[in-house]
Amino acid sequence: MDNSQSAGYQAGQAKGQAQEKASNLMDHASNAAQSAKESAQNAGQQMQQKAQGAAESVKNAMGGNK
Repeated sequence: MDNSQSAGYQAGQAKGQAQEKASNLMDHASNAAQSAKESAQNAGQQMQQKAQGAAESVKNAMGGNK
């Protein structure tokens, strides 16, 4: 293998490694985004449940559930 072939091979190797790293970074970013979405959904559900509980408490206190 002459120098130009060796340089071309090394450039190809470097490109492949860079693409793999970029792919891994995108996977990590996607996973982080999914986790954040799920956390936000869970927080929203908990807030909704608490609000419903508070509304029921007010109704009970006012005699609305008799």
